[in-house]
Amino acid sequence: MQNKGLVKLFALLFGLVSIYQLSFTFKANQIEAEAEQVAINAIPETEDDYRAKRSQEEANYLQTKATDTVFNIGIAKFTYNEVKQKAMNLGLDLKGGINVILQVSVKDILKGLANNSKDPVFNKALDDASELQKNSQNTYLEDFFVAFDAIKGDTKLASPDIFYTKALDGEIDGTMTDDEVKGIIETKIDESIVSAFEVLRKRIDEFGVTSPNIQRLGTSGRILVELPGVKDVERATGLLQSTAQLEFWDAYKGEQFFGFLSQANETLKDIVDVQTETAEVESQDEEDAQDAAIDDLLGEAETDSTAVAAVNPLLDLIRGPGYQGGPIIAKFELKDKETILEYLNKPEVRSLLPVEQRYAKFVFGKPEKDSELVDLYALVGNRENTPQLSGAVVTDARNQFGPTGKSEVSMQMNAKGAKIWEEMTGKAYTQGSQIAIVLDDVVYSAPGVTTGPIAGGSSSISGDFTLNEAIDLANVLRAGKLPASADIIQSEVVGPSLGQEAIDSGTTSFLIALALVLIWMIFYYGKGGIFADLAMLLNILLIFGILSGLGAVLTLPGIAGIVLTIGMSVDANVLIFERIREEITKGKGQKESVRDGFSNALSSILDANITTGLTALILFIFGTGPIKGFATTLLIGIGTSLFTAIFITRLLVDWYVNKGGKLDFSTAITKNLFRNINIKFLEKRKVAYIISGIIISIGLGSLFTNGLDQGVDFVGGRTYQVRFAQDVSPSEISATLSDAFGSADAKTFGDANQLKITTKYKVNETGAEVDEEIRKSLYDALVPHLDGVSYDDFISDADTKTIGLMKYYKVSPTIADDIKQASFWAILGSLIVVFLYILIRFKRWQFSLGAVAAVFHDVLIVLGIFSLTYRFMPFNMEIDQAFIAAILTVIGYSLNDTVVVFDRIREFFNEHTSWEFNLVVNSSLSSTLSRTLNTSLTTLVVLLAIFIFGGDSIRGFMFALIVGVIVGTYSSLFIATPIMYDTVNKLEAKKKKN
Repeated sequence: MQNKGLVKLFALLFGLVSIYQLSFTFKANQIEAEAEQVAINAIPETEDDYRAKRSQEEANYLQTKATDTVFNIGIAKFTYNEVKQKAMNLGLDLKGGINVILQVSVKDILKGLANNSKDPVFNKALDDASELQKNSQNTYLEDFFVAFDAIKGDTKLASPDIFYTKALDGEIDGTMTDDEVKGIIETKIDESIVSAFEVLRKRIDEFGVTSPNIQRLGTSGRILVELPGVKDVERATGLLQSTAQLEFWDAYKGEQFFGFLSQANETLKDIVDVQTETAEVESQDEEDAQDAAIDDLLGEAETDSTAVAAVNPLLDLIRGPGYQGGPIIAKFELKDKETILEYLNKPEVRSLLPVEQRYAKFVFGKPEKDSELVDLYALVGNRENTPQLSGAVVTDARNQFGPTGKSEVSMQMNAKGAKIWEEMTGKAYTQGSQIAIVLDDVVYSAPGVTTGPIAGGSSSISGDFTLNEAIDLANVLRAGKLPASADIIQSEVVGPSLGQEAIDSGTTSFLIALALVLIWMIFYYGKGGIFADLAMLLNILLIFGILSGLGAVLTLPGIAGIVLTIGMSVDANVLIFERIREEITKGKGQKESVRDGFSNALSSILDANITTGLTALILFIFGTGPIKGFATTLLIGIGTSLFTAIFITRLLVDWYVNKGGKLDFSTAITKNLFRNINIKFLEKRKVAYIISGIIISIGLGSLFTNGLDQGVDFVGGRTYQVRFAQDVSPSEISATLSDAFGSADAKTFGDANQLKITTKYKVNETGAEVDEEIRKSLYDALVPHLDGVSYDDFISDADTKTIGLMKYYKVSPTIADDIKQASFWAILGSLIVVFLYILIRFKRWQFSLGAVAAVFHDVLIVLGIFSLTYRFMPFNMEIDQAFIAAILTVIGYSLNDTVVVFDRIREFFNEHTSWEFNLVVNSSLSSTLSRTLNTSLTTLVVLLAIFIFGGDSIRGFMFALIVGVIVGTYSSLFIATPIMYDTVNKLEAKKKKN
């Protein structure tokens, strides 16, 4: 080998750089462990809300370390921020946290650009576009244009009732064509999405998450946010979805609307379909309390509580009065909010308001903690329904503690805002009225002004905030409001305790797999195996070093990718060592055998790794989250495996041989193993065709009748991983949940005390309120099995959590359809790319046909086995993105095997020109059998180690790979090569006839 000095230098530098990169990971972990211990010592569990306080204490500790020098390596010093930036990032499945895809509502942005137009054509196009989106791969804007063009008639986008508005004056005028307007609207939409992206980025920066990831996904208005390590998931999702539309309104006094409520009630009796069925009163005290509340509100005489009261659509819903001189009209139950607003905003009801109150805006307040009641307010509105002052004037916001010791948010306004604020507070002081502080259409507080006009633009918001609520509101106000609502259409939540379990299981499976491979290589190849092991250990060091240096995220599938890389590294060394053994058998000297063995193996190694690399690249392009992590480690592993096998192993072998050492690359047991084999594979091809045909036919029959267990990735829905104190019955839980959700499916996931629960209940609704409602219903249904665990503990993110909700995953139908499409194109794309590569390398389409046919064969068998067995296997076998990753990996592995055989056929064909073609093929298959079985066995050992000792979440993924490796080994011998042989023979026979 030439340039040995350069290879040594490069390997040394590469190794040192990897150690250098990984040192930051160890240091960051050490500092974070210190922060956690400081928080535990400072905040005992006896304190209220201790988890939130500990989290804040940890953040404060790390903040104090942010700019301190914490790592000194002699030639350089690093602060904690610099250390953290260089440390390896752990994914959600290893660290816990949240991964969401947010859909910025382009529909809301269009409505805003059109100034909430009432134009029927415009609004019909918006609704039609929403329908089209359910089965469309277009963006919402593209579907809106399609829908508008289909129904527009004479209506133009540049109409004064649509986009020719005051806000867009100067950019759009009434003479423009629709195509001209479309270009401008596209630009405006893109600007709004960029604005949303920047707002979210600022909020996340303020939130203080380590190693966050936020990125736009194409032009669809989707934004990916990954927050590993987040312990308060509720707080994080609220932060991401809050539009933070802060407004300041003058408020009416509540008593001004008492008479109006009575009139409205009478009107509603005639227009609302009220259920008049009466039932026996369960609690007379409760009815008396309700009557008393109505009496206090309306000032009526005492009611005989024993009489049957008339049904009052509005008044019967009142649960308490406001107070004299205050802004509260009445109290209602939370569940009745929507009904009340619907009643009060009916045209027949609003017409009862006096002229000076015709634009009154009815809004509910923020419910008190642990209360089911909420206050109704009336705000002083106007024709445009705009507030007297908006939150856009806020230039700074900070959380602070008020005079009573409660958390509140202080604000500073700009000059324009300060002037309007002074006028508003002066008016409120003079009239003795209140100013309502409204956030996202919820009144947080409505204080009066007792000290005269407030000058300077300083003010504060109080509203019974917790510490975290005040911090988050201040952060959101500083970052700005979203230009439109942002719904979570896909989310994955992993608790930190589950993440720690994944780290433990992943580490265990990795070490076991590594140990087995190291031992096997020494057992089979003797001293040569030791050199291969040293190269493999360097390979692993390089992989982790590169991952850390690139800032890539390590996931559980990523660990699986690294372990699979071990198998590939073994494959390269096996190819080399088998070639050297062949040369030694021919009688060549040791140095010459080593030289020729490495040279002859190079072509097969490159072809095998390039085909696997192509499928990994496609997986990287189309995959998301953990699957992209798997593809990343696989791609890096392919590169480092090639380097260590071709150069490092060669360097070690040459060093030993040159100093006089003897290497025969075998042991006493394996010396003659697989030698002098002469199997006539082609004579068995018809039997193989029949066996494969039967298996595939059974599998296809099952696919058409039994189908596959499609996960929420492909059909949409919500999945919850719940752990119980004792073993539970999946069928019993399924029946219980079906009563609550209409349909639900529970399966044992890992141990018998853990279930994976899937439901499509309200699958099309993506709001945070719906998520909370379903989660609460889930808890209520599971309470009998939770051994007294409270709801807060059920959903908590405690590090030591052992019972409750461990993981949550949601996919909306829209994005599920997109995932399905992307998966289809990923598989099809990989087949096309590989077909073309083999065609270019071997220059005969028959080789490509044989390889692709074998791949189809392998994929169909894997699908068939999953279809046949998913109902009774004791682990999850859902068809999801991880399964698609497994299929693509199977494609890569199958091709890897096939290409090695084809490479030997090509070599023998050129060397033995006098041989019959069937002899060339059989000899090639026999000569590569040792390598084929050795590599397959090693890879299977690795995969079985992960399958047995790895986490529950990747067991189905590993099962698919195990089946794929077995079937792929078989197909390279009995499907790919025979099909190539038969097509070549048919072509030759056809030529002879002509």
